[in-house]
Amino acid sequence: MIEKKEWVSADTMARYAGHDRVLGVITWLLVALVLLEISLLHVDHKTPVVVLFCSLGLVCYKAAVRFLLRQGETKILLDLILLLLYAVGISWFTGKTSSPFISVLYLILMATSLTLGRGITFIMTGLTIALYTLLAAFDSPSFWYDIGGHVIKVFPFILIAHLGALLRGEAESARAEVERLSLTDDLTQLNNMRSFEALALQQEKISKRYGTPFSICMLDADNLKQINDRHGHLAGTELIKWTARIIASNIRESDVAARFGGDEFIIMFAGQEQQKIVGAVERIVRAMSTTPFSFEGELVLGTLSAGVASFPCDGEDLRTVVKKADQAMYRSKRLGKNRVSLFDDEDGETVPLELQVGGEKLRGSVPQLDGQRPPIHLGECDLPG
Repeated sequence: MIEKKEWVSADTMARYAGHDRVLGVITWLLVALVLLEISLLHVDHKTPVVVLFCSLGLVCYKAAVRFLLRQGETKILLDLILLLLYAVGISWFTGKTSSPFISVLYLILMATSLTLGRGITFIMTGLTIALYTLLAAFDSPSFWYDIGGHVIKVFPFILIAHLGALLRGEAESARAEVERLSLTDDLTQLNNMRSFEALALQQEKISKRYGTPFSICMLDADNLKQINDRHGHLAGTELIKWTARIIASNIRESDVAARFGGDEFIIMFAGQEQQKIVGAVERIVRAMSTTPFSFEGELVLGTLSAGVASFPCDGEDLRTVVKKADQAMYRSKRLGKNRVSLFDDEDGETVPLELQVGGEKLRGSVPQLDGQRPPIHLGECDLPG
């Protein structure tokens, strides 16, 4: 059963927090290395003062921005730009293009490409090349006589940015696939209960805020055990897949359907009271009882029992409405299955609808599960909107 909990997009915030921690570590290590290197180098007396001033400014920025800016792409981009300017400034006073800190530019570009988008990465690459060119132009008079050598040194900037962007794209694709798998039922390709719960709780908040209704429908396959006993468990698996396909073909895009568990399914109809969704649920039940699926050359026919309850007339929260819809579904089963029942809050009972489609033997072609989704819409009971 659905439990009460907050719905927040924690994954994105967790990734930004991770990036922020990594950039923090890089910043502190870089400052420590700079101070150590300056203490060991034989430089003029002005250089340590300038380096200390730059390092102090970077440290103050990191301390202040932690409380002033929210974690996100803007904060990461600002961190990387400041880190780039710091590295270029330190390189200016420690040898320009021959500075031991010039390699930090590669690290900054890699961090940019792995954390931000491709467009921002190439903008940062252009800025890095421009700053490197500025260092090289003031490095020595021989700059213009060694342009080829500097181009060779600049090429890794572009290569690192490109490879980093490719790696980020692959990582994002893999993350999206993992997220899809974590929110989708493997067998039916409907939402699993984790994603249904998140979406339903969000709809509950919207309904409470704006006073709009929503309805919950619970459905259960009536004859899964008989099909398993007669045709084997693989046929029962195909029955569950077929049920999911019929449900998905007979609801709106704004409705949320999920596999509740086993051969049970749940649908949330947003913005609709139970009386207005009866036709849609009837259509699903009728489609199931009149459209068999093919299994190993045989036509297998199943039926559904459904129960409907709505917010706010049947319950003040999602959990209660789901419980009432579940009671209505079991009422349908007790009354003979293959029907829809509405929960009636006045007497605590459920009201069965006079819907029971006879199981006539069908002739003609039967849609295959492994083919293209057939148009299973039966009846003229579409929901408004």
